[in-house]
Amino acid sequence: MIITHKIAWDKCLSHQIWPAIEKGWKDEGKPVHFFWGLAGNNIKELAKCIKAKEEWWYVDVGYLTQQIIRYPEPKIHDYDKTYFRICKGNIHTIRCRVGDGRRLSKLESQGIDVEFKGWNTGETKHILLCPSSPMVTYHIDGIEQIKWIDSVTKQIEKVSDRPIKLRNKPRPGNKWWGTDIKDDLKDCHCLVTNMSLSAIDAVMNMVPAITHQRNVASFITGRDLKFVEKPMRPGRKTMNEWLKMLSDNQFTIKEIELGLAYEILKGQLC
Repeated sequence: MIITHKIAWDKCLSHQIWPAIEKGWKDEGKPVHFFWGLAGNNIKELAKCIKAKEEWWYVDVGYLTQQIIRYPEPKIHDYDKTYFRICKGNIHTIRCRVGDGRRLSKLESQGIDVEFKGWNTGETKHILLCPSSPMVTYHIDGIEQIKWIDSVTKQIEKVSDRPIKLRNKPRPGNKWWGTDIKDDLKDCHCLVTNMSLSAIDAVMNMVPAITHQRNVASFITGRDLKFVEKPMRPGRKTMNEWLKMLSDNQFTIKEIELGLAYEILKGQLC
């Protein structure tokens, strides 16, 4: 039985994705839950799934994709170039198999930036702190976002004299709205986050990162702040394997509807 947990807001993208899931995901005769983000009653319903040991999948924006318009309501520019991640038992993909690279090549042919450009080996200045949203931070770390920021800042200051620059999620009315993370990544020594996809922005722009172990970037980033001065910088082969993995764990709405997402994800080690 496929159970898609509905969000009350009629503009939510899940209202476009759930019909595709319901059509393209094979019913295996057991409860299989799908959640879009952590809004509404999703956190409570997720807890029920975990307690009942029922299978659940998390759906959200993709890793390597054309970006959607978020405000005042979400809109998709190009359905063929907009991908959504589907993760089993976690809000990011953390157990998976590296594919053959064909989907990565497809992204490149669509004009999506999938090129690992190496690491910045020149002079660097600041450390960029990019927390996840308050809701995700509390769900993952069990503390308020401001407490996470304070705790991480203090840990960094014990091992580094570099200035720490904060970049929160751009939202209408805040200081980051209308700004580009690439500007904050210039001369950046290392980006630090818990679950934010800003880690992908960082490594795709030659900046190493430190992340939570449940972040999809944890395969190629450090996880201990004591190494912030000498962050992990994997080689090109490792980075390209990671990019292949990302491309095999995100799908267009059409691919979901046609059952391709089900076929590929069920063949993964997850």
